[in-house]
Amino acid sequence: MLVVRDLESGYGKKQVLFGVSVDVAENLILAVIGPNGSGKSTLLKVIAGLLPVWSGQAYFGAFDLCGSHTSRNVRAGIALIPQGMRVFPDLNVKENFDV
Repeated sequence: MLVVRDLESGYGKKQVLFGVSVDVAENLILAVIGPNGSGKSTLLKVIAGLLPVWSGQAYFGAFDLCGSHTSRNVRAGIALIPQGMRVFPDLNVKENFDV
């Protein structure tokens, strides 16, 4: 479902991702773990369309994520939920995540 090949990206001139590749099958839950500064958030921001792909490929099904606008990615079913207490306390978990 999600295929990332040789992805490179970063902030300004600072490269953070160097040739990242990952496959996530449909209905699979994946955890991205690592120390601070290892590129976890950068990878997710690139997939969500918040940062540009410098090189490589990223697909969500047949949907090409490279160069795709964030709003298009959301309509395709991709969303990024940042860490922190940014939830609505009167909603349940599913309601907080519904787009």
